[in-house]
Amino acid sequence: IRLKALLDEAEERALAIVTEKNPGLSEAERREIARVVGIGAVQYADLSQNRSSNYVFSWDKMLALEGNTAPYLLYAGARIHSIFRRAGVTPDDAAALTAADAPATPTELALARRLIRFPDAIRQARETLRPHLLCLYLFELAGDYSSFNNAEKVLVEDPVVRARRLLLCARTLLVLETGLGLLGLRTLTRM
Repeated sequence: IRLKALLDEAEERALAIVTEKNPGLSEAERREIARVVGIGAVQYADLSQNRSSNYVFSWDKMLALEGNTAPYLLYAGARIHSIFRRAGVTPDDAAALTAADAPATPTELALARRLIRFPDAIRQARETLRPHLLCLYLFELAGDYSSFNNAEKVLVEDPVVRARRLLLCARTLLVLETGLGLLGLRTLTRM
């Protein structure tokens, strides 16, 4: 199969998933999301595997919204963007984040600890020429973010807690988007 045909098929399969999950989006939005998800899924599926290991090609696994896949990571980023839209601020809005204090809950601490390991993940992937190590880090970060998001309400009334949690969301988004960018993947604000 030619690469062009593979990427076209990935886009069409992603479009079917996007249309099923978000029929309210315009056709143009669904097609753009499908393009980013489809191409990203193929790229990520290749990069996330140890180059010295064989793997079985599977559309279902590649386009799944759970597990170590591009759609899962892209969805995590889109969820964070959604929180900032609901909060009425942007991820780089310093004024909204200045009241933040140090992480306090177990899930906040776990997420913060994962965030500070990003430079190590980049260094290790670069030094060993194994991009799957960066992929694994991003997958673990998205998992820690999901645990944090499920355990802690971000948009609370207390301004200090709200700022702290928004700051963790902003930093997670920055690291996710930077890491995906290093792997050559585009990111989304909606999915």
